[in-house]
Amino acid sequence: MMHLITENIGLKLLALVAAFFIWANIASEPELSTIIAAPVEYKNFPKDLEISSEIVETIDVEAHGPAGQLRDASDSHLAAIIDFSGVKAPGERTFSLTAAEVKLPRGIQLIRIIPAQLRFDFEHKLTRNVPIQVPFAGRLAPGLKVVSHTVTPSALTIAGPESRVAAVLKAESDPFDLTQVASDTTQKLSVYIGEPQVRFVNTPQVTVSIHVEKIH
Repeated sequence: MMHLITENIGLKLLALVAAFFIWANIASEPELSTIIAAPVEYKNFPKDLEISSEIVETIDVEAHGPAGQLRDASDSHLAAIIDFSGVKAPGERTFSLTAAEVKLPRGIQLIRIIPAQLRFDFEHKLTRNVPIQVPFAGRLAPGLKVVSHTVTPSALTIAGPESRVAAVLKAESDPFDLTQVASDTTQKLSVYIGEPQVRFVNTPQVTVSIHVEKIH
């Protein structure tokens, strides 16, 4: 037994002294409180459902502890983890934020989380096609007129929460610029939807061709 105690005694004493100084340094640090901004991360998202309410990206965590450890906590990419595994059907669901969702380092005390609860409205996912509207900008040169135009594809597929997708009647492309047009012209234009909860399934881009004739 004595052999085990005295073996590498120098290294053991050095480790003991180092541990003492670390403890003394922590013990001498002032106790502070601070607010840490933490991102909200989501796991086990239900496959056939979408969130139609506002999605919270960050929360504020009020914590108390030694100054050095608080600084480390601020630099440790702290995050709140919300588990959606219990969501099986559409409707409103409330999630309380506690120390279980925000895991602080040892020695740091959780005071409160702002907000303390998050509430989400889940809806069925809906996918459908919407027509593309093309606005025109500028004017043709005198003596010319646009006889017709074609849009390819004429519709694009959108997806999102059921109520949000149902409210979208059309998508709009960037303006077709007529300023430099002197004959039949084709332009590739990006397409936009003003509903942030709705997204395009395919590439949001169309090809617009116009047929131009001289005015007699």
